[in-house]
Amino acid sequence: MTRTTPTDRALGKHEIAALVARDIPQGAFVNLGIGQPTLVADHLPADSGVVLHTENGMLNMGPAARGDAIDPDLTNAGKVPVTELPGAAYFHHADSFAMMRGGHLDICVLGGFQVSTAGDLANWQTGAPDAIPAVGGAMDLAIGARKVFVMMTLFTKSGEPKLVPRCTYPLTGLACVDRVYTDLAVFDITPQGVTVRETFGTTIDALASRLDLPLRPSRA
Repeated sequence: MTRTTPTDRALGKHEIAALVARDIPQGAFVNLGIGQPTLVADHLPADSGVVLHTENGMLNMGPAARGDAIDPDLTNAGKVPVTELPGAAYFHHADSFAMMRGGHLDICVLGGFQVSTAGDLANWQTGAPDAIPAVGGAMDLAIGARKVFVMMTLFTKSGEPKLVPRCTYPLTGLACVDRVYTDLAVFDITPQGVTVRETFGTTIDALASRLDLPLRPSRA
């Protein structure tokens, strides 16, 4: 059943991150991509048992470090200072990629420029003249994790949809995305099409009109 959250505004990035954290199962092994997905670490309950993996070689990463807790030698893949939880482990970059490619991660959370209705993901290049292409480990994560969650705004600053019938930017992965978390709604990408799990200050009909896509409520 699709839920409508009683708010008359789009969600902020921390609110989206909290939604993602809410839906990560107890004890899951999870990679958080560079950018907004790293905020998810700050919203995981202390007793979640979730083990966060970083591309640069760490398991059991904790929330972002602040104040006296900042260690310049302890960062995530996006070079943001982080904390370590009890039992944290460090390893070679090659071992980290072996974990990513070998199907050892339950979930990865990635940012996105576009997601197609087939679950294709484009998140490393827009073709803008001043853009610096930076695929990093996203391709490895997109095909290696058991589930892929994407966290992004639903529209660009100029109002162009990011959930599209077909990606027009260079692809990161084909048919890899399971769920999309945005400021206006949460979507499931299914073989039968895109379904809406939750909306924020809008309706499915209004979203379908703006996206020019067929949408229907999720069953659960």
